[in-house]
Amino acid sequence: MKALVLAGGKGTRLRPLTYTLPKQLVPIANRPIIHYVMDQIARCGIRDVGVIIAPETGEQIKESLRQNPWGLSFTFILQDEPRGLAHAVIVAREFLGGEPFLMYLGDNLVGETLEGFLEEFRATGPDASILLKEVEDPRMFGVAVVDEQGRVVKLVEKPKDPPSNLALVGVYLFSPAIHEAISEIKPSWRGELEITDAIQRLLEKGREVRCSILRGWWLDTGKKDDLLEANRVVLDELIRRRVEGSVDSESKVLGRVVLEEGAKVERSTVRGPVVIGGDAIIRDAFVGPYTSIGRGCHLQRVAIEHSVVLDGARLLGIERIEDSVIGKNARVESKSLNSKALRLMIGDDAEVLI
Repeated sequence: MKALVLAGGKGTRLRPLTYTLPKQLVPIANRPIIHYVMDQIARCGIRDVGVIIAPETGEQIKESLRQNPWGLSFTFILQDEPRGLAHAVIVAREFLGGEPFLMYLGDNLVGETLEGFLEEFRATGPDASILLKEVEDPRMFGVAVVDEQGRVVKLVEKPKDPPSNLALVGVYLFSPAIHEAISEIKPSWRGELEITDAIQRLLEKGREVRCSILRGWWLDTGKKDDLLEANRVVLDELIRRRVEGSVDSESKVLGRVVLEEGAKVERSTVRGPVVIGGDAIIRDAFVGPYTSIGRGCHLQRVAIEHSVVLDGARLLGIERIEDSVIGKNARVESKSLNSKALRLMIGDDAEVLI
């Protein structure tokens, strides 16, 4: 079995951050989102991975995966325009050949391993299997209707009156029959070839489509609030205390904190769960729970929590920052005290003086 990871697209909902950074490389707990995807694939024993890339961001995706600690075999496949998930399967057809494959959206995080999902697919032999999650408001997603035997009966894309509360997670398993189904669909009103339409076509042709219900968390990191929630969940579940940087006698590092080698904490308090990257400087500051600070950052006279700060950013003299995303090498500085909490979404290399 092969895997197909979708790492193209424009990431418009995360701008200005994604003007310079692919959404799949936005860090969660100081690791790019796509690295968590590769963790899942490697854990399943799949080694041959196709990665769909866009012309604008493809080199950044390649560079992010270059060290390849998973030992995977990558094939990078260019999609010239984001014309839908089914279109991505078309451009990957030569790579996929006649094998079944796992398709995974590169900006999604799933809080369960996928081995059981694959084992059931191999045991039951359907032409497609989809991962579903119960959600409060299904109107924002593709929705599945499932019978008592776990077979999918119908798919509806973003329905005004949802027939169920089971949303499609961005993880799919397909037999080679999906290629013929894709060849028989037309672009949607968005001008894209929708994978939901292709799966619906399988159903119309009498093919079997099964599902698995995800019991753990699922996070689509396409928007700022989703990104911060993903950072919170990953810090909460995966971080273990590891202090390799230096902490002076006037500082406190409390709870589950990762302080990487070369980082310095001076006259400050750090309260976990928190990750602080190598060579960062935390001085006269408070770093509160659910915060990720990238490599080489400089925080001075700052109180921050529930935020993501990318590599090289400088935060100076800000009394309170929360619920914020700060891009690489950005600078935020205040010359006067401001008791109100700032909530910021700042792109790479930006400068904000308050």
